[in-house]
Amino acid sequence: MFPRIPALLKISTEKNMIKCLKSDIKQLNNKLSELQALLEVKEVELSLLRRSGNSIDSGHKNLLEITTFGSSVDGQAFSGVYEESSTSSIQGVDSHTLSSVKSRDEKLCDSSRMSNAENEQILVSEEDFPEVKVDFQETFLGHNSSISSCRFSASGSNIASSSTDGTVRIWTYDSSTPSSKNATIYCGAEVSALSWECRSDRLLLIGTANGGIKAWNADAKRVVCDLSTSKDFPSVLDLKCSPVDPVFVSAAASRRHGSTIFDRTGFASLTVWHMKTWKPLTVLPLGEDPPAITSLCFNHNGKILAASATDGMIHMFDMSAGLQITGWPAHDSPVSSVLFGPAETSIFSLGSDGKIFEWSLHNQGQIIWSRDCSRFCNPESFNKRMHEVALDSNGKRLLATSGLVRAPIYQVQGHERGLRTLPHTAPITSVDWHPTRPIYVTGSEDHSVRVTSIL
Repeated sequence: MFPRIPALLKISTEKNMIKCLKSDIKQLNNKLSELQALLEVKEVELSLLRRSGNSIDSGHKNLLEITTFGSSVDGQAFSGVYEESSTSSIQGVDSHTLSSVKSRDEKLCDSSRMSNAENEQILVSEEDFPEVKVDFQETFLGHNSSISSCRFSASGSNIASSSTDGTVRIWTYDSSTPSSKNATIYCGAEVSALSWECRSDRLLLIGTANGGIKAWNADAKRVVCDLSTSKDFPSVLDLKCSPVDPVFVSAAASRRHGSTIFDRTGFASLTVWHMKTWKPLTVLPLGEDPPAITSLCFNHNGKILAASATDGMIHMFDMSAGLQITGWPAHDSPVSSVLFGPAETSIFSLGSDGKIFEWSLHNQGQIIWSRDCSRFCNPESFNKRMHEVALDSNGKRLLATSGLVRAPIYQVQGHERGLRTLPHTAPITSVDWHPTRPIYVTGSEDHSVRVTSIL
């Protein structure tokens, strides 16, 4: 019996050491959380100081008295009509429309002040946003550099993620889903855009910063087409597949010297490509020397394409006619992301001023919802990349990228408070929502991609 006593004492000592280590780790985690919270409080204070210095120049948005679609979407016509004119400006705005801007801006002056006051309160309260309640979370660590884009496939079963080192990875977060589509694609240049085919998980389009467009067949695991934009527009900023027709649109831009990502983009080119012949069908008209298009979004039946630009404009195109049908100045700064609202009666836009607006399509020029997210999408972070927003399948939650380690999830519908994602260890560079479930994906500068299911 006695020889066993040293062994028992050794076990007891090891248990005590483990207990002490666990206690120390818990204290360190608590201290880390406190430091992270203090850091975020200081960032809020710094952001408020910046805003107070610029508040005098924060002017009101000039909202155009614009006309809307002459065509209908699924038989339901939008209000108003439009007239084509060969003498219109590149945004389709004439002198009469511009004169109406001033009078309308005066009428909206009071409501704009109220909106600004509301946004100031929201800016302060964002620090109090609670963390999301997580059902499950998976982190993918297959990349070796900062994440540039991450997108759910049409079914939501697969994810494509790209990094600045020119690699794209296709993977699944669900262990019950066959992993036959898992692959790594080497593109030879920084990947700037990803877009899945909307009708299946078969094709993935990849756009690069040197003007390349690759079509990857996820079933065959090979590149089925390798396209290039023209030499005049060597940078692909966005790609979008039609939800109905076998076509996609590429937004490419010329290059110029500049200190920010927007300064380095020059003129725009919008090309419609056929996904069977892999040849260009048409170039959408934007006028002479138009500013770069940064983001694209189709409506549900592919008849209308929305596009945002670096001059603060949002453009709308009738895809069947191949014509621009309307446009309006949405921000006083470049617009980096645009998407249709859930009922397609509105358009969301995110500007480099850190403002998010929801624009009515029935009363165009009217803002029906807004948030100031400069706390997260601060102007300094736009020097390196374009921020983006994503809307969940119910149209109730809007997720934005962030210059911080957490990202905001705004409640678009209802009166619930906003939420904050769990932290990465670096800024969040790309976001997307699952097409049907309350699951989102975030990519970060820390090279990780994280899938989160929330309760």
